[in-house]
Order: sequence, then C-alpha cells, then structure tokens
Amino acid sequence: MRLRADQLAGHLERSLAPVYLVSGNEPLLVGEATDAIRVAARKAGYVSRELLEADSRFDWNLLAQQAEEMSLFAERKIVDLRLPGGKPGREGSKALVEWCERLPEETLLLVTLPKLDRSQASSKWVKTLEKAGVLVQVWPPDPKQLPRWIEQRMRAAGLQPAPGVARLLAERTEGNLLAAQQEIEKLRLLHGEGEVDEALARQAVSDSARYDVFTLVDAALEGDARRALRILAGLRGEGVALPVVLWALAREARTLAAVATDLERGVPLARAVAGAGVWKSRQPLVSRGVQRLKLAQWQQLLQQCAAADTIIKGAEADDPWLQLERIALAMAGAAPLERLWPLA
Repeated sequence: MRLRADQLAGHLERSLAPVYLVSGNEPLLVGEATDAIRVAARKAGYVSRELLEADSRFDWNLLAQQAEEMSLFAERKIVDLRLPGGKPGREGSKALVEWCERLPEETLLLVTLPKLDRSQASSKWVKTLEKAGVLVQVWPPDPKQLPRWIEQRMRAAGLQPAPGVARLLAERTEGNLLAAQQEIEKLRLLHGEGEVDEALARQAVSDSARYDVFTLVDAALEGDARRALRILAGLRGEGVALPVVLWALAREARTLAAVATDLERGVPLARAVAGAGVWKSRQPLVSRGVQRLKLAQWQQLLQQCAAADTIIKGAEADDPWLQLERIALAMAGAAPLERLWPLA
C-alpha cells in the first residue's frame, strides 16, 4: 500500500501494518511520520524497540536475528531500521525481501531512508516492502504552498498570523521546514498565544532559508526572478561551489534548448518535453519555461554558460556570481539576452 504523509494518521487510526517504509529528505516531516507510527505501535502493545543503523559496514545478519529472537517476556517489538545512505545493497535487499516473505509475529518493521529515486522505487526490495505493508513518501510543500503550510502550523500552535506574516516566515525558512517549525515555537514561547503582526515577526524570526541548485533552476523556470536571485544569494552565502551552480543552470539550458529544437521541427510540446527525458512531475514546469525564450535565445544562453565556465576558471576577468545572476535572470525571462550580452 502507498500513502501520502497526510493520509497516514487516518490509516493508523484504523489499522497497523507489519511493515512501514518511510522515505523523504525533509527531516521534520519524516520525523513526524515515524513518530506517529511508533506512537500507534506502542498503543497496540509494541512496547520494546530495537534501533538498527544500516551504514556501509552493517551486518545484515542482525536483521535476521531480530526476526528470530523473541523477547524475554514475549513482548511485541518495533525494529527501527535506518538507511542513511538510501540503498541497502545486494545483501540488504535480500535480507529485507526475506523478512517480508516470512513476516515474524509480534514484530513491526519500520524502515526510514532518504527520498527514493526512480530506480529505487522500482526495485524488488521496495516493491516487496510496499506489498507487505505501507510505503509513505514524504514530500515537503512547494514554495507556493509553504505560506499556507506555515499559517496552518501557526494556528495549530495558538498563534494568529496577520496578513503577510506566513509569507515572511516562508521566505526566511524556505527549504528548511525544521527551522520554520522552530521559529513558530519561538514566537509562541516569546510572545505567547494570540496575534502576531509583521513587525513582531520580523524582529523575532531569523533568516534560516536553505536552498539547493535545483530550487534555483525551478524558480528561474517559473519566471520568479526575485526568488531566483534570493536563492542564488543564499547558495553563495552557504559556500556552494560555483561549478555546481553552473552545472545545474547549464544542464537545464541544454534540456530546454533540445526541447525548443523539437518545437521548431513541429513536434508537439508534450512529446518534445517527454522526449527530452524530463521527469513527469517536472514536465508542466519545463513546458511553461521553454516557451519563455525562442530557440536562438536558448542556444545563446548555452553560450553564456560556456562563458561563465571560462570566468570561473579564471581565463576571463569578470565576477562569476554576476554572470550566474545574468543567466538565471534570462532564464526567468526577466532580462532580455540582448541587453545582457551583445549579440554576435
């Protein structure tokens, strides 16, 4: 069975599966999901818990032993298996499949790991765990949903955010839901329950936003130039390497140039985007973004990515971060390429 995180509470009220696989990269939401499973299990009589951290040196025989061992007082138990690397390897995959083929009585298996990639999601061990129990894939709210998510959390904590407060917190904690929750708790502790206006929030809330190069690309494709520049500044402040940022922008520019080439040949938009290998979840975003520039402009943007590479390597005297800003702005459609660089 596969569930969204917001469906988990209702499921746990009705039943308890013998196996749970929880995946995601957002520590707060993953932690809340696994806490809910453990609480439900304790209510059902699973009073003992064995924690196993399956790193690269983990002995998978320990998992098999947990299936065979009965506690001294025959208590129900939770086997809490963490996969920090996300992949159990051949030996681990075999052990997990064997666990599900002979589900031990009075034992609940809870497996936690980072977000599943496409190959993992289709692997035998994941499919086997999903069939034997429940797969919960935890997705953080996207930037458009984040202010509403924060407002709901604030109201649940007894706070009444004035207009603009939830958006302010979203801007200052984007990409870091744990920081968002901590800021909400801090506001409640410092000022008690009740109304929170924007001035109070600005004074109390620190800037805890955390970004990655993929959110930068998505912001540019959305045409949100202001957010793209904010993310780029955040990446610079966090010390992200220039080649990594350029790699993400150039890779996306290559993809959209390829899509634009197909469009010029008369290929339908949906087919061109799918043919470029774009993940289904990102296809609407890429479809909107590719239409912002013409083919010649996407090709010129690729040339400017090559120029940025030359600057980063020190072969040209220019500010590499400024060059990346130009590329992000052009991708967002906020600055015509002709005004940023002379056409050849």
